[in-house]
Amino acid sequence: MTIAKLFLVRRITVTVLASALLGLGLSACGGDDAPADYPVAGVQLPDFTQLVERSSPAVVNISTAPERSARSGRPDEDQSPQQGPGSQFEDWFRRFFDNDQGPFSDPDSPNSPHGPGAIPRAALGSGFIISEDGYILTNNHVVGGDSQIIVKLSDRRQLVAELVGRDSYSDIALLKVDAQDLPTVKIGDVSKLKVGSWVVAIGSPFGFETSVTAGIVSAKRRSLAGDQYVPFLQTDVAINPGNSGGPLFNLNGEVVGVNSQIYSRTGGYQGVSFAIPIDVAMGVVKQLRDTGEVSRGWLGVQIQEVNRELAESFGMERPEGALISRVIEDSPAQAAGLAAGDIIVEFNSRAVGSAAGLPPLVGLTPVGETAKLVVLRDGKRKKIEVEIGQLESESSPARERAQQPDKLGLRLSELSGAERDELKLKSGVRIEQVAGGPAARAGLRAGDIIVSAGNKPVNSAKQFRKQIKQAKGPIALLVNRDGNPLFLALDPTP
Repeated sequence: MTIAKLFLVRRITVTVLASALLGLGLSACGGDDAPADYPVAGVQLPDFTQLVERSSPAVVNISTAPERSARSGRPDEDQSPQQGPGSQFEDWFRRFFDNDQGPFSDPDSPNSPHGPGAIPRAALGSGFIISEDGYILTNNHVVGGDSQIIVKLSDRRQLVAELVGRDSYSDIALLKVDAQDLPTVKIGDVSKLKVGSWVVAIGSPFGFETSVTAGIVSAKRRSLAGDQYVPFLQTDVAINPGNSGGPLFNLNGEVVGVNSQIYSRTGGYQGVSFAIPIDVAMGVVKQLRDTGEVSRGWLGVQIQEVNRELAESFGMERPEGALISRVIEDSPAQAAGLAAGDIIVEFNSRAVGSAAGLPPLVGLTPVGETAKLVVLRDGKRKKIEVEIGQLESESSPARERAQQPDKLGLRLSELSGAERDELKLKSGVRIEQVAGGPAARAGLRAGDIIVSAGNKPVNSAKQFRKQIKQAKGPIALLVNRDGNPLFLALDPTP
């Protein structure tokens, strides 16, 4: 065979193979599942243009300003800064908003939003309008702080928003602006959303407003560390700082999620992002509109993961369920007869595959409802009914006191059994805040875990404070900092 004929054969082979692949692409994208309203464009991808045209007017940019006049300069002046790369983020699951200006804006420039006569402002995230009279849904972490909240609409109006209510457990906040006849989003049904379905995000990554990205649903009901009450949607939609609080749409143009978190070691998008299911978000919104706070179910147990060794010791065929390590006194669990060592494998006929899967099920259960549990006890399945109690409100006096730094300058939080198991610790409390005082002088930092005080294990914040109170002078603290042990001397005297 000549060289010319050989090239011709290869070209024909490649052409036939390419035609076959194109045919597969067309059949895959133009099947029965393709929405009629959004025709397939090209070969493989659906056409998102109509979705964006219909839905983007209801997506807003959210920023903050000092507590004074929200406007400066011309009424139509765009004062929203653009966010550039290079911002500092934490190294794990992170909330993505950025207060730094980055390289795309010059604070000293007259044309900058921080130029002469302008009000310093940071673009924090996104949101979307859920009612014509001005209710807006976003993330709780987007509206943190005491600053004035500014909402920029698609028609470039900038309105001061009232914070109706917020819920840190679900990371949802509800805002209200004084306006009428606003464009709104359509709310979808998450139960009909399948893994592999196309989804679209609209938001303001790095301050670039009305940016559109698309991908698929990678998984449903993901449980993340630190977010015990939300069964997240996992997607591969490109999400970056500034997308927080923005909507996640299905191909019918309906909101199915609220973009909330990314998984990243660099601060940028790495192919894994998470959204709060819209049914969870709207349930929170209803309570915030009605009462200003959220009522959430409470069982009253500390739980941990069942690993392979524990499963074998309990005579289980495979690891599953949530192992109760402690039953809290005067809790619904204690009243129902649950005990340490019980393994909850079903909650209201839903399988509990892991410890992380239990809190969302409990939290979404109405207070006062009787829940039906199946537990493994002594190798046998046992049915137990529990009347669900109410998780302490974030605005309750006891919780507000717990959220304030103590006399040492510390604000502490308890570690769950699952967290201790993950960190391979038998005891410890986490430092949420260091606000000066003896704690700062000792070199303690937010994020440190106090494992022991005076060579005695620390199992709760109450126990730690009792041990400090009994100390007659400086006391040695064993601290876990970024996985490494460290001793620090704390002198409790003011």
